[in-house]
Amino acid sequence: MHPFLCLSRQHNDIQTQTKTDMRIIIPMAGAGKRMRPHTLTIPKPLINVAGKPIVQRLVEDIVAVCNQKVEEIAYIIHPNFGSKAEQDLIDTAHKLGAKGTIHYQTEALGTAHAILCAKTALVGNVVVAFADTLFVADFKLDTTKDGIIWVNKIEDPRQFGVVKLDNDGFITEFHEKPTEFISDLAIIGIYYFKDGNNLCQELQYLIDHNITEKGEYQLTNAMENMKNKGMRFSTGAVNEWLDCGNKNATVHTNGRVLTHLKQQGKTLIDGTLKTTNSTISDTAFIGAGVQIENSTIGQNVSIGSGSVVKNSTITNSIIQANAHITNATIHNSMIGQNATIVDASGQMSISDYSTIGI
Repeated sequence: MHPFLCLSRQHNDIQTQTKTDMRIIIPMAGAGKRMRPHTLTIPKPLINVAGKPIVQRLVEDIVAVCNQKVEEIAYIIHPNFGSKAEQDLIDTAHKLGAKGTIHYQTEALGTAHAILCAKTALVGNVVVAFADTLFVADFKLDTTKDGIIWVNKIEDPRQFGVVKLDNDGFITEFHEKPTEFISDLAIIGIYYFKDGNNLCQELQYLIDHNITEKGEYQLTNAMENMKNKGMRFSTGAVNEWLDCGNKNATVHTNGRVLTHLKQQGKTLIDGTLKTTNSTISDTAFIGAGVQIENSTIGQNVSIGSGSVVKNSTITNSIIQANAHITNATIHNSMIGQNATIVDASGQMSISDYSTIGI
């Protein structure tokens, strides 16, 4: 989609919506280059972590903290995701009691452009969440505020947007990926806007006037304009920010999610597991129809449905569906769907349908 084509139906579409509805916007059209080879066959947000796609966990967590019914979950994707992926996303929304809608972004033209691709959903209360992050939180969303931006204090914020605050805790400045230190409060990619229509107009203004930051249309520029017109942005905090940007980060996130699920008393091992002479940690997820023989499954391991593990030791790893692992010692690894690993050891990042050791 060319950025200048998001114009004609904006006002007509918005007027048909109820301004008090809650909507969730999920931009997720990126190529996921930092997660290769795993994103060569599946979009990054659809990669399973602890047995569920990243994006499904994200929208479930957001719905849980909202103070009102979510009417719509709008996904911004690339057209090459395919019909099955689109249907899975819509089904996820339906399970949460919301309408699921699909919107396309064909060019990576920045965060502002991505959000505007779902302009028909930019009305009423809106949460925007980019689908490469998960969070752990125990708050309820305060929908009376003009806007909330969730941040996390980090040592090196150069790869993130950052904010500066005044003495009352309101945001005074936005900076996109600063090369010099400005603030250590990094924007984690989750935002709340009380007035989605206002957000839509500000995003469109950037595109109409070709206002870019480092060659892309950035949400931070739109928020800067909104702030200058009197909108007051607060910061929100989460108990834990979990990144899914690359293999190591995703494996770490898998472990943290498993730990939280265990603390919540959730069942992690499917009742169809067939196991012989094996040990399985209490922080391991085991999907349906898995077979484990003469093996040790250590902490922070997820094994997808239909997988077979024999004579192996696995720790701190994600094994996707229908993988076959024999005579292997694996740690800090991601093994793709339908992969086969034989007589191997160490850290691995193996794509779907790959074969190692045969």
